[in-house]
Amino acid sequence: MDLGLVGKRALVLGASRGLGAAIAQTLAAEGATVIAAARGTDVTESWIAALPAEQRGRVSAAKLDLADLASVEALADRLAAEGGVDILIGNSGGPPPGEARDAKRDDWLKHFEGMAANLFHLAQRLLPGMTERGFGRIVTIASSGVEQPIPRLALSNGIRAAVIGWSKTLASEVAGSGVTVNVVLPGRIHTERVDQLDDAAAARSGGTRDAVAKASIATIPAGRYGKPQEFADVVTFLASERASYVTGAKIRIDGGLIRGI
Repeated sequence: MDLGLVGKRALVLGASRGLGAAIAQTLAAEGATVIAAARGTDVTESWIAALPAEQRGRVSAAKLDLADLASVEALADRLAAEGGVDILIGNSGGPPPGEARDAKRDDWLKHFEGMAANLFHLAQRLLPGMTERGFGRIVTIASSGVEQPIPRLALSNGIRAAVIGWSKTLASEVAGSGVTVNVVLPGRIHTERVDQLDDAAAARSGGTRDAVAKASIATIPAGRYGKPQEFADVVTFLASERASYVTGAKIRIDGGLIRGI
């Protein structure tokens, strides 16, 4: 299936590793030109160097710290000068584990800025170019915790729920301009972040990461953690011309983990 991504320009946030890297690589494989943004460029440049030569020329690394407004503005200015982007993949890091009753006001403000407010601002800066061209895709990575709150991830559950509200509202506003806005909800996709969460759970329980992972997998109907490539394939479809009638959606990629309808 031709996804119509050849010649499209995509900005992928959090692209140094994990889900962001998998998405950036898959978009490049489908013919898109990709700006892979992260706080540092060393790790990103390492995986870019390992790509097939034909794809390598379509990917560049960029510095972006979503928690730093000046960094966001600098990248937005640069992209605007280069003609903007057609695709924005909003992927932010997750906050540390913790319970809602322990989270301080400063914790909420700090992480809301990096996970939500600055992401909204970046999208707002890039949106005019999309509407002018009559094509745009904004896909934001949230978490299954917005539908079924995950214990000890209070900050993530709360802040990512705000992202859902923003995304749904924006989708209605720009649907007539050829721009779609969707959210994807990863379940337990096997990345470094999931390993960190499993390590934290193991430390609390006195067990091992393998034991924690085994217990977690037992709750997933598919019987395993997901693969980053499986996740990236869905996101890449949503970023494509083929997904032109999908907007305002929340799409779970979780192996059946969330049981609610």
